[in-house]
Amino acid sequence: MRRAVFACLASLCASSTIASPATDKVIANIQAPAGFKLEVFADNVPGARSMALGQKGTLFVGTRKDTVYAVSATSGSSEPPIVRVVANKLNMPNGVAFRDGALYVAEINRILRFDGIESSLDSIEPAKLVREDLPKDRHHGWRYIAFGPDGKLYVPIGSPCNVCNEPNYGVIARMNADGSGHEIFARGVRNTVGFTWHPTTKQLWFTDNGRDYLGDDVPPCELNLATRAGLDFGFPYCHGKDIKDPEFGNLGDCAKITPPAQLLGAHVAPLGVKFYTGNAFPQVYRGQIFIAEHGSWNRSKKNGYRISRIKLKGNEVIDYQPFVVGFKDGEETLGRPVDLLVMEDGSMLISDDQAGAIYRLTYQEGRG
Repeated sequence: MRRAVFACLASLCASSTIASPATDKVIANIQAPAGFKLEVFADNVPGARSMALGQKGTLFVGTRKDTVYAVSATSGSSEPPIVRVVANKLNMPNGVAFRDGALYVAEINRILRFDGIESSLDSIEPAKLVREDLPKDRHHGWRYIAFGPDGKLYVPIGSPCNVCNEPNYGVIARMNADGSGHEIFARGVRNTVGFTWHPTTKQLWFTDNGRDYLGDDVPPCELNLATRAGLDFGFPYCHGKDIKDPEFGNLGDCAKITPPAQLLGAHVAPLGVKFYTGNAFPQVYRGQIFIAEHGSWNRSKKNGYRISRIKLKGNEVIDYQPFVVGFKDGEETLGRPVDLLVMEDGSMLISDDQAGAIYRLTYQEGRG
């Protein structure tokens, strides 16, 4: 029998939005294309990272701390959203996913499921245990999770180091919703904290964070495309398209890996990635990819701290450009974008784990 995991009662943990000086600085500094506007959706979500949307419109937010939140807003209301604690005292519950009325939460070493959660936000039932045999390493141990078009739950196992050769790490795994049928989908992936599926082809696109300590501009971070299961993306022996690792380069051949679909900036730390599937943005943005670049910690000059846009023609990347910038001011970090979520009204939500906030990006023709 699965053992229960108890959650904080949301009725005792609810709070209303309180203005944040941190988000004021971000909003004042943001630059976006004409017609786009970034506003604060909720700014009392400490450490806000991965996001998942419930069937009834509840926004669930994971963190690298110990808490998972539920953010509830009334459509068309001027009242601020209500932020509730779903569960606390967890082990870095970064990953959240929603399916068939249930919220799935990924800690470092286990996956939990909260059944019927949107009907009981003020009296949350104990979670059920889906699986508890994931590696316990904290280095790259926080997990991004999502359900694929095949109905399986995809769970990455990041490298437990900067760069090392450890079997069964550096992979993207998948399993059935009940935790059974665990299998490796892709290898050679250092640390992905964001993936999504093409809305038409259903193929998996994912970001990957490049290794550290080879210099300011080497190696690049990556956007990758997995057209099928069983591909090898090169880690730890090959970085980018053809950069052999100085220590592990003899373990494989760069010419035989699946190369990145796009090389991103070095150390930009790409995390959340989504196709724009809404209708509110101009036609030119529809079906294109957006990436949350969390930002560098290991460059002499900071890089990233922005939302980037990837323009596609079929599966070919034809352009990679900054889209929303201003999460840093010079070398001062104001915020760090983590995840993206396209809403039913076509707006885009952006989480920021430094400011503890969720922003909403909207478009209105003629807006300056």
